[in-house]
Amino acid sequence: MKKLLAGFLVAWMVLLGQVQAAGLVTTGEVASAEANLDAAADRALVLNALQRAEVQAKMREFGVDPAAAQARVAALSDEEVSALARKIDTAPAGGDSVLAIAVIVFLILLLTDIMGYTNIFPFVKHGSGRAR
Repeated sequence: MKKLLAGFLVAWMVLLGQVQAAGLVTTGEVASAEANLDAAADRALVLNALQRAEVQAKMREFGVDPAAAQARVAALSDEEVSALARKIDTAPAGGDSVLAIAVIVFLILLLTDIMGYTNIFPFVKHGSGRAR
């Protein structure tokens, strides 16, 4: 009986040692990993929407180069991309969504141009902004 109990205790301590070696994952690490996955999914959604032929045609109508718009989306922060993706998700289905996406992209590009982060539109005056 003592040998059986001793064998059980040795096996239990070996297993307990392996479990502790695995380490613990904090809630912050899990939340950060989920946020990174969400940000990547949002960025993919926005970039896929910008690659649609209808959206690119509307952007050209507004005088926006589709390649410049995609580069600007790549430079947006995760929060900005998430907000843009939410607007795309809530846009009405059909032809209105293409116009809505194009208008949203145009407004974001215009806003970043006004703030001086980009220099896309010639009609925006850059007084003390960053881009020149």
